[in-house]
Amino acid sequence: MLLGAALAAFALPANALALRARVIPLSEEDPSLDRLGPLAFKGALALAGSERAFGGLSGLLLEPDGRFLAVTDQAHWIRGRIERDGTGRLTGIVEAELLPMLDGNLRPVRIGRPSDAESLARLPDGRLLVGFERWHRLRVFASPEAGAQFFPNPRGIATLPANSGLESVTVLADGRILAIAEAGGDDGTARAWIGAPDGRTWDERRYRPGPDFVAVDAAALPGGGALVLERRVSLLTGFTSRIVHLSAAALDQPVLEPVELATIGAPLSADNYEGIAVAHRDDGALDVAIVSDDNFSLFQRNILMLFRLEQDALTPPSR
Repeated sequence: MLLGAALAAFALPANALALRARVIPLSEEDPSLDRLGPLAFKGALALAGSERAFGGLSGLLLEPDGRFLAVTDQAHWIRGRIERDGTGRLTGIVEAELLPMLDGNLRPVRIGRPSDAESLARLPDGRLLVGFERWHRLRVFASPEAGAQFFPNPRGIATLPANSGLESVTVLADGRILAIAEAGGDDGTARAWIGAPDGRTWDERRYRPGPDFVAVDAAALPGGGALVLERRVSLLTGFTSRIVHLSAAALDQPVLEPVELATIGAPLSADNYEGIAVAHRDDGALDVAIVSDDNFSLFQRNILMLFRLEQDALTPPSR
């Protein structure tokens, strides 16, 4: 009896995830590399989970204390807390949990066309906004344990190509919602929308990614504007990612034109990065985290990479 009570006291939470996190460098060829333009590298972790449902990380939120929440393209939530050493570099992840995403009937979302969650944002009222593709839609959740609720969608998203939906959704500093589709047009731009906080009105824009790149996630900045994560895939060079800056002024233009901050491609630790998040630190700097989607493939990895960005680096030089 006493042994049973002791074991029960130390039982893991029902959703606990045994997560293995291996520290990797920014560059295997040059492990000392610690900066990409204005982004100071603060470590990277290659992640492997104990559950078959672990993988496919596509959308991300990050808090200043290191807590994070992610969605996967098989309709699961992953949450935990990153740990750092005395210099602020990543060392591991603790308190990891894996939870099924629930539909409006409080049943796990069916794996397949309904389950392809690609983007994650937090609304001003605290609810979680998730963008899906294949079955293109936005849904809101009071918490990861709650069921999906309807949210008004931008007009026309049903006509997007099946695998090119709302990969990028974030809530801007003023409460408006920025949504960018992966699909591009003949002029090299993609469809984008800026919506009211309640989603009742949406203004359509265009977004111009880099040549052969597509937007795969966005993260609002505390002073206005956003960072956008872009991806390019090539048979010759594999995955290449760009982190670009959309200023607050750029968001008011009919075509959203970002400015590149950094590129991550071979021989760096490149992969299928699909999620980006920003957390405002007490010292005024920004934590910028990106995650990769392994597509549940043996040939790709789930990587969490962290950078530090000084907000001054986002201010254009005076003329």
